[in-house]
Amino acid sequence: PTGAVIANATITLANAISGFSRNATTDNSGAYTISNIPFNTYRLTVTAPTMAPASQTVDVQSFVPINLASTMQIASASTVVNVTTTSGDLVEADPVGHTDVDRDLFSKIPLESISSSISSLVTLASPGVSADSNGLFHGMGDHASNSFSVDNQPITDQQSKVFSNQIPMDSVQSLEVIPGAPSSEYGGKTSLVIVATTRSGLGESKPTGEVTASYGSFGSSNVGFNLATGSAMLGNFISANVMNTGRFLDPPEFHAIHDKGNEENLFDRIDYQVSSANSIHLNLNYTRSWFQTPNSYDSQYATQWPTNSAGAAIGPDNLPVGSADQRAQIQTVNIAPSYTHVINTSTVFNAGYFFRRDAFNYYPSKNPFADLGAPDLQQETLSQQRSLANTGLHSDLTYTHGGNNIKAGLNYAQTFLNENFQIGIVDPTLVPGLGCQNPNGSPIPGTDCATLQ
Repeated sequence: PTGAVIANATITLANAISGFSRNATTDNSGAYTISNIPFNTYRLTVTAPTMAPASQTVDVQSFVPINLASTMQIASASTVVNVTTTSGDLVEADPVGHTDVDRDLFSKIPLESISSSISSLVTLASPGVSADSNGLFHGMGDHASNSFSVDNQPITDQQSKVFSNQIPMDSVQSLEVIPGAPSSEYGGKTSLVIVATTRSGLGESKPTGEVTASYGSFGSSNVGFNLATGSAMLGNFISANVMNTGRFLDPPEFHAIHDKGNEENLFDRIDYQVSSANSIHLNLNYTRSWFQTPNSYDSQYATQWPTNSAGAAIGPDNLPVGSADQRAQIQTVNIAPSYTHVINTSTVFNAGYFFRRDAFNYYPSKNPFADLGAPDLQQETLSQQRSLANTGLHSDLTYTHGGNNIKAGLNYAQTFLNENFQIGIVDPTLVPGLGCQNPNGSPIPGTDCATLQ
């Protein structure tokens, strides 16, 4: 009450709905700093020996730093219990409908997919989102018109297992899922926007981290670690994990046949507080996934080809066909530096650059005749080499005055697409006159099935 400072007081910033909680301790001057706070409404509580706890509501809705002055009263010998009807810390003033998901909820939800855990988490934790095959999800009312915003970096590509690799769930601190009518700052997608805030090592004077390992059905194993370390000026958070499973994609049969896959993920976030007004932030991510294309019973046992006396399927070249062995590999590289400048107590400027590239390779079976599917399903063998690169700049200026926020910015993005396809006909009856059999199965004179690839 006299205005004296309190050292070693415990500060707790928490949101009861999302489960977010962050602690800090005041220094000898009674000051503290809590950084990397997702936008939301929080309850700030201050406790210290011989002092009565002090609490207040804090509304974080912009990048503008918030300076708070908390006054503590000397604890009295009596205890007073106040019952009130107000719950300001649980009510948000944000007019956009959304769902907040924090790390405390991550470990409590049984996720369907290890390789696309973010999609599974969004589907299970957010209303208005329906699941699809292979880790894809849909916002209600708009087919697959969804996007991610990771620390202000826009990612508008499809984020399923067969299109692109996702950031590891270990790297995410908090998610805000906007199921419809997002604000204009998130670009042209009209349905679902997932705003992700990654974890930071800034202010972590004591290195903290964890090592995890799991094993489950379909021979699914996962090993990972994460580590956060830093100081008041420099922070680093790194996360890495390796996953292997016998059911990577959703199989067409009740049993997973030819469905193995693995994924390696590395994420690193570096923060540098140049001064009280300037900071630099860098996100680095590399992910590689390799997986088999699941077989049906027809493609696994080559029922479309005649068998020899030993029961083995024989192709037109009189060699054993074997099972279909189509595979794919996706490599994702992401680099996203950004800069933040605090102009004054109510205005902040942000600018950033991003580069993200997905390289997709699809490999056919070693024996091309094994790629002949059931009738009217697949009559060719094929391979693909595709790459999709997104690069761009984004900047914004945020002004806060009282309960009002104004945000304006500019975004520029460029997409580079490269696609190469190779195809070979493996159905002898697909093109009459060019194959080695007539539609009725009789051989065409002068043709050589052994060279049909």
